[in-house]
Amino acid sequence: MVAAAGAPDGERSGPAPGKAVVEMLSALGTGAYVVDASGSIMAVNAAAERLLGRSSAELVKGDAHDLLHRNSEGEPIPRVRCRMRPAFMAGSPAQADLEWFERGDGSLLSVSWSLTPFDAGGDDSLVLVLFHPRGEFPLPSEQPAPEGGLLQELEKLALLAEMTTQLTSTLSADEALQRLVGLVLPRLADWAVIDLISERDEVWRSKVVQMDNGSLVSRRDLEGPMAPVPAESPMPLSRALRGVASTIAEPQTYEGSPDTGIAVEQRRLFEATGMHSAAIAPIRGLRDVLGALTLGRSARPEKFTAADLTLLEDITRRAGLALDNARLYQRQRKVAETMQRYLLPQLPRVAGLEMTSRYLPAPDASHVGGDWYDAFTLSDDATALAIGDVSGHDLDAAAGMSQLRNVLRSYAWSQKEPPSRIVERVDRAVLRITDVPMATLVFATLAPDDEGRWTLRWTNAGHPPPLLVTHEGVARYLTEGGGILLGTGTDRPRSDASEVLPPGSTLVLYTDGLIESPSHPIDEGLERLRRHAAALAHRPVEAFTDELLSRARPDDNDDDVALLALRIGALARP
Repeated sequence: MVAAAGAPDGERSGPAPGKAVVEMLSALGTGAYVVDASGSIMAVNAAAERLLGRSSAELVKGDAHDLLHRNSEGEPIPRVRCRMRPAFMAGSPAQADLEWFERGDGSLLSVSWSLTPFDAGGDDSLVLVLFHPRGEFPLPSEQPAPEGGLLQELEKLALLAEMTTQLTSTLSADEALQRLVGLVLPRLADWAVIDLISERDEVWRSKVVQMDNGSLVSRRDLEGPMAPVPAESPMPLSRALRGVASTIAEPQTYEGSPDTGIAVEQRRLFEATGMHSAAIAPIRGLRDVLGALTLGRSARPEKFTAADLTLLEDITRRAGLALDNARLYQRQRKVAETMQRYLLPQLPRVAGLEMTSRYLPAPDASHVGGDWYDAFTLSDDATALAIGDVSGHDLDAAAGMSQLRNVLRSYAWSQKEPPSRIVERVDRAVLRITDVPMATLVFATLAPDDEGRWTLRWTNAGHPPPLLVTHEGVARYLTEGGGILLGTGTDRPRSDASEVLPPGSTLVLYTDGLIESPSHPIDEGLERLRRHAAALAHRPVEAFTDELLSRARPDDNDDDVALLALRIGALARP
């Protein structure tokens, strides 16, 4: 018998199926039901009623997904993870080999199903769903895992999508590896082992991690250097590190006489971890093999299968892309940082002055670039001081910093002019003979007068103001001599300012990484710097500088910091 919707008008979600549909369902020997475009059940056959333990009155007009679809634990499945839904949306046939429907008594029915959209002759499209049982399962969770692996296909796709998002959202190799381990444990295995090949072709066992009571625990005793990759060894890890193939291994694989040092470490790994089955796959970059990922099972009884290897290779392809990107980024960053450090100058020795400097890259390794300082002796024995920041955070910014510094040095040495005139010349040159887009700069000269007092003359092109701290702890910013930043093309006249620096005082020139924070106004950063500098006024200049960096730099700072500090002696020699 076929049960079709027969409720009064207005209570049904759609028209009753036609006579041909009812006859079709009656003729089918397997469980079958028809749903409309919204997923509501329009008709069921007797086989479906019997298999599901539900009457037609319980099924017809109900939402098929809400009524029937469950996971292996008997829990409702979110619609976004329903394997039927994409076929409904696309209007295309589909099938699945292992699903669970909930029966009327709450037990689970393991089924295989197929669905086919068809035209019933009306305006509404209908879908025919056929299903047959694969065995009945009670609600408790002691249900066998799906054949071919622990994860259903949809869960595998969800894992790979999450893997892609997590691994490609960091440019830190260490962070990428940590995320990789956290994604595969304990979903796929009890153990995760990562062996990496360095740029010098050295093998390092970077991670041996297990899931213990919900926490990732590293086995440091099993990590460390490994023997070189053998050229001919047929053993699974050796083949993976050469990029030859993915393999399933067992303790018996390494019971014989080891052919290489890697085989020795593998036997030790199996003995120490108790793994009875391991899946090993190469981690490939765009050009080279970067290492290998091993997943091991010790507590769970299932052995790895060929289906697991397919999933593992999908995972290692994503891991290889993430590691390749991280290594390329770190290589460029190292070049830029090395270039910048070599370009930062040696400070001159000037009688009556103590001078020190610091340069720190961004703490999250996301920026390197245009922060710089300079100090050099001029032809009239005055000392030139500069602090600046070229826009950008990359290799171009570091190169622009070098160009700007060289132009400034040339004009400052050759032209006996006030700081404002020197910076005006530099500003014009920035537009014509350098690749610097925009930059900020404080340029100053420091020289003794006839009475032995140190006089500072400076001009400021859009840079945070210098900070002067007396020996008694009175700190204030030198805000005079301000002007617009370099590279705007406005060619406006610039002004100078001057200040006699008292004996024992400290002059601090710095870049905005010392005061700026995404979460606080810049005024708060300036006040924090001023207060800490005042509190540290009595410290020797080296300790003063280190402590100031430690205390004043914001925790969420995302920029480089350059800092130049000068301690003024008692008297300068006339």
